[in-house]
Amino acid sequence: MGKDVIIACDFPTKEATLEFLDKFTGKKPFVKIGMELFYGAGPEIVKEIKARGHKIFLDLKLHDIPNTVKSAMAVLAKLDVDMCNVHASGTKAMMEAALEGLTREDGSRPLLIAVTQLTSTSQERMQDELLINEDLDKVVIKYAQNTRDAGLDGVVCSPLEAGKIHESCGENFLTITPGVRFADAAKDDQVRITTPEGAKKIGSDYIVVGRPITQAEDPVAAYERCCREFIG
Repeated sequence: MGKDVIIACDFPTKEATLEFLDKFTGKKPFVKIGMELFYGAGPEIVKEIKARGHKIFLDLKLHDIPNTVKSAMAVLAKLDVDMCNVHASGTKAMMEAALEGLTREDGSRPLLIAVTQLTSTSQERMQDELLINEDLDKVVIKYAQNTRDAGLDGVVCSPLEAGKIHESCGENFLTITPGVRFADAAKDDQVRITTPEGAKKIGSDYIVVGRPITQAEDPVAAYERCCREFIG
């Protein structure tokens, strides 16, 4: 599977999102639709962006009891997205239920991945606020192993952890990594970050890039720069 850059379309409205996507008159980038846009614009925004020819990562991070997640995934399967996700901390039973709900009658389904630890989480926050006293890397790898054992396709993780996850879970186990910034950009609120070129060297399969592209003076040029540095 080839590497790709996913643009995080974290806009509050349908109008703002489509205005942004109108800038891309050539290649149709893979886009991420998160909670803000999905809750604000509803499932119709997914259908409209899909009809424009974009691949879609629906980033809702489901985390609930297994039966509830299974039922929700059965609904999301009808939207024809290309990738969706859950929280790995929901346990293997929840992830297995999510996979079952997402799989259509003909056996087809979107890619299903799980969030290990958010890129805004540091070792100190994990210990002090979540009372998880293991090393952050160890926690992330264990969550990734649980995800693999549940039959999912990969994990969302920090680019700094992608190489270790491939070593632990196999080269075909996907790593989708936010927390990517250009070398000359601000870190914003993310802690565990790297550059597109750094993510490529570490072994990320997909990178998710938001503000460095969406808030750039020339978003198309920023996207193309990202592709050059990450894909080559």
